[in-house]
Amino acid sequence: MSEASREIVLNAWKTFASHDAVQIEPVFTEDAEWLAPPGNATALALDCPSHMIGRTAIAGFLANDFGRLFVADVEVTFRGIHATDDLVVIEETMRSTLPGGGHYENDYCLVFELRDGLIHRVREYMDTSRAHRMVFGAGGI
Repeated sequence: MSEASREIVLNAWKTFASHDAVQIEPVFTEDAEWLAPPGNATALALDCPSHMIGRTAIAGFLANDFGRLFVADVEVTFRGIHATDDLVVIEETMRSTLPGGGHYENDYCLVFELRDGLIHRVREYMDTSRAHRMVFGAGGI
């Protein structure tokens, strides 16, 4: 089952890249949650919550808000994918261009909890201090 869980999350990741809320919503449970550190740079810059509840809210963020901060050249490099029956952990580096032309690069760890073949909860971890320097410093927003 760990291979199936891995594939569910990797396929969802491809769907996130579509930036189409109609395609993104079905990969989450109705009551899904996405938790990021409070006060993280993305939430502050976009005036969005760091804890999103419900697949409509999560899909809306991925489809509409994400691209307002990470405006071009978004690249994600997976450095590790670890899966069990209902848990997938992804270690990654994300790079992008910010609205002011600055370069964004940060490491993330995302923990995906699955339920009935769908994503039920995402816990997102990153270097919040580094993100703040890039987003709110020269070349950020």
